Amino acid sequence: MEERLQKYMAHCGIASRRKCEELILAGKVTVNGVVITELGTRIDPTGDKIYVDGVLIQPEERMRYIALNKPVGYVTTVKDEKNRPTVLDLIKVEERIYPIGRLDYNTSGLLLLTNDGDVYNRVIHPRKAINKVYVALVRGLITEDKIQRFKTGIDIGDYITAPASLEILSVSKNSTTVKIVIHEGKNRQIRRMCEKIGNPVLELKRVKVGNISLGNLPLGKWRELTAEEINYLKNL
Repeated sequence: MEERLQKYMAHCGIASRRKCEELILAGKVTVNGVVITELGTRIDPTGDKIYVDGVLIQPEERMRYIALNKPVGYVTTVKDEKNRPTVLDLIKVEERIYPIGRLDYNTSGLLLLTNDGDVYNRVIHPRKAINKVYVALVRGLITEDKIQRFKTGIDIGDYITAPASLEILSVSKNSTTVKIVIHEGKNRQIRRMCEKIGNPVLELKRVKVGNISLGNLPLGKWRELTAEEINYLKNL
């Protein structure tokens, strides 16, 4: 059965489907010796020979689904042009896994990784609107008016956020610990939202993605997802 080239590449663990499309457009993919730059190209996985950068690719025999407790100071990429440590430095597996979505350099917490291109696309697709839960330490105090601003959406400069929730967990003299729930993933979104209401983020940790929780996973450590968690992702 034929399938789209970029989907097949993702099944082979090359990268996310979006990144695979970039590789095709860059002329780095050949099918039976012919350079392919058309994103709509369909291939026969049983007979065609597909090479990426001159290397024959084949479907991964084992699909991996991993939860990592990302520390601050790691970038959420496969390779960093500035030679900073990446999340893959923390996970030693044979398969070519890649992060599902991003966590900022200065943000810690739950990050999912996989070599399953279909699951990757299910999680990041905007229509899915998967809730992501964060715990943040912010400067200053949170008023009811600021909580309402989160509920109605905040103009963060180039974008008005979708309704989100902000819940106070604890209060100290000069700071507040809050739980924030969003379903979007704009660049530095939570930090920008908190800056707009006058409470800059001091520390930020993601503790849940959809039905998958960070739990007591130690910082810098990873685990395989359970069968129940994998089934949840495949049925989004």
